[in-house]
Amino acid sequence: MSKGLIGKKLGMTNLYSHNGRQIPVTVIEVGPCVVAQIKTVAKDGYNALQLAYGAKGPKNTARPMLGHLADSGLKGAALIAEVAVDDPNQYKPGQKIPADIFTVGEKVDVSGTTKGRGFAGVMKRHGFAGGRKTHGSHSHRIPGSVGCSAWPSRIIKGKKMPGHYGMAKQSVRNLEVVEIRPEENLLMVKGAVPGPVSGFVKVSKLKYLKDRK
Repeated sequence: MSKGLIGKKLGMTNLYSHNGRQIPVTVIEVGPCVVAQIKTVAKDGYNALQLAYGAKGPKNTARPMLGHLADSGLKGAALIAEVAVDDPNQYKPGQKIPADIFTVGEKVDVSGTTKGRGFAGVMKRHGFAGGRKTHGSHSHRIPGSVGCSAWPSRIIKGKKMPGHYGMAKQSVRNLEVVEIRPEENLLMVKGAVPGPVSGFVKVSKLKYLKDRK
């Protein structure tokens, strides 16, 4: 069985349990995912499926990628990613994997790219408290002293400074699957997942990390 799927975050909404409890969920479109390539231990050193998601015209797809996707019958894909699989011999290029590989109540890991927020200062980027706002203070949002003395006379690597904020890969673990709609390829998980609306995400089964206890 495939250990996960790739898809797109559609947004957040609320569901209600049988006892009237409100559950905040994120709606993820996890398909249709098409097998683009099969990787095996004998040939590649590990078992995995390369999945393709989303439509993309051949005019906007590079020729090497068109050749790569020829066996699966695809003319392009918006996203291509690998997922682990137990037995790759059960699949073939061009096969579609539905959303019902997951079950309601199952725990999953969701990884994606966080929202890009551009250049940000230390208060927004690192949560600095900021300086005084009264008595003639001129250091409301600046980082303060960052340099060293005579030695080593430089900025230490890793110093929390203003800079590019967001657009980083992030994973959220142990999210519960609340509802599945296979006919619409929709998966609803409890809680928030990384990234903006329409951002690509990868949903993995909890047992994907074998060393986790």
